[in-house]
Amino acid sequence: MAALTTGTTSFNLNLNELVEEAYERCGAEARTGYDFRTARRSLNLMLAEWANRGINMWTMDSGTIPLVAGTATYTLPLDTVDLLDSVIRTGTGSNQVDIAISRIAESTYATIPNKNATGRPIQVWIQRLSGASPSAGVTVNPQITVWPIPDSSTTYTYVYWRLRRLQDAGDGINGQDIPFRFLPVLVAGLAYYLSFKIPGADQRSMGLKDREKAPVRLVPRRNYMR
Repeated sequence: MAALTTGTTSFNLNLNELVEEAYERCGAEARTGYDFRTARRSLNLMLAEWANRGINMWTMDSGTIPLVAGTATYTLPLDTVDLLDSVIRTGTGSNQVDIAISRIAESTYATIPNKNATGRPIQVWIQRLSGASPSAGVTVNPQITVWPIPDSSTTYTYVYWRLRRLQDAGDGINGQDIPFRFLPVLVAGLAYYLSFKIPGADQRSMGLKDREKAPVRLVPRRNYMR
């Protein structure tokens, strides 16, 4: 008779368990508060690296910004890494229409002769500001600047799809802002980072790094378009 399964699919690791597993893979043991602090710091740096490497699909979400007649620049949420797509929406409900808007670079925006022109926005300059606090009480949100500046002829809404920051590692009881299928990669990555800090563990570095070991086969796609 087959053994009964648990019927649950809720396995996860909190920060303490994650750090313990990473240290054990390095042949060491986390014993002091500093061991956990340095591991948490390494984990936060690794999550920042993941955001820099490309699109983490689970961190994609969407949002809207009501555009105001005569106003060109608007702030994005503080945890925005970058925008993936955006449109200008006119009208509401069943009468709404989404119209493409082109993303331009700072150099293109700088060469627009009349930046005070008004109308339906057709271009957007995205300023990926730091989000840091350079002085007490001051934050630097990412921003968008649309051109032409919205007029008052109709209602405009800027609709965007963005890549947000991964949430911080947190305290010992917190889980991580990743899908369960990334837990092995997260542990392997943290162990790899810690191996450079733990005396003697550097010899394990390449073995700790998670990587695809299967052979890669590239097959050209046949184009059936005529």
